Amino acid sequence: MERIEVDLFTDQGNCAIVRLPARQFPGVLVQGDSLSILEADARQLANRLAALDDTLLDHELIDQAQDLADELSGLLKHYETTLQRHGIPLPYNPRG
Repeated sequence: MERIEVDLFTDQGNCAIVRLPARQFPGVLVQGDSLSILEADARQLANRLAALDDTLLDHELIDQAQDLADELSGLLKHYETTLQRHGIPLPYNPRG
């Protein structure tokens, strides 16, 4: 293990926005339990999609996909707001 100093922009909620010394842009540090939930949701969604008959419309599956997208959108919005508040440009073009 190596100890280093990082720039901490925010640590609100289940994630922190930090910048490592050798990086130009900050990243999102997601707590392990939150990451585990996101991974489980994505894996379950992928497994259900793989098993789905193309002729079926599964509203529960659509809801699950929307929940996962909403969770990731919340993380992304938090990231974008934090960078904007600190005058740091985004490392990508935001969707309009």
